[in-house]
Amino acid sequence: MKNLFTKIAFLFISLLFLSSNLNASEHKVVIQVSTDDTRTQLLALNNASNLQKLYGMDNVTIEIVAFGPGLGILTEQSFHSTRVKDLSLQDVKFSACENTMAHIKEKTGVDPILTKGVTTVKAGVGRIVELQEQGYSYIRP
Repeated sequence: MKNLFTKIAFLFISLLFLSSNLNASEHKVVIQVSTDDTRTQLLALNNASNLQKLYGMDNVTIEIVAFGPGLGILTEQSFHSTRVKDLSLQDVKFSACENTMAHIKEKTGVDPILTKGVTTVKAGVGRIVELQEQGYSYIRP
């Protein structure tokens, strides 16, 4: 009887360990876009797409954070706006820096028009820090 109890306890502990590791296999990535260089912006979008292909859409969480000169990638006027919309529909999250948006409005008198599916965060750099503290891997193409 003692041997049976030991085997059951071992099986139970093994199952607990296995189930806790299932969530650990999910990858979390934050990609910084802080340049207006369209080739670098395209590389960031390709990084997101390639990670989804590599790990599977259900196994990777991706957030692209844009600030400074890179904010343009998330606007309707961007060369990449269609690609941003498409990736947004594939569960890539896009975050635009409110500090940068305020600076643009102060400079031009007009709020930037963000692409559909883009959310805003108080500070782009701060958002990256928060995500890294949550275990996100950091990529800056």
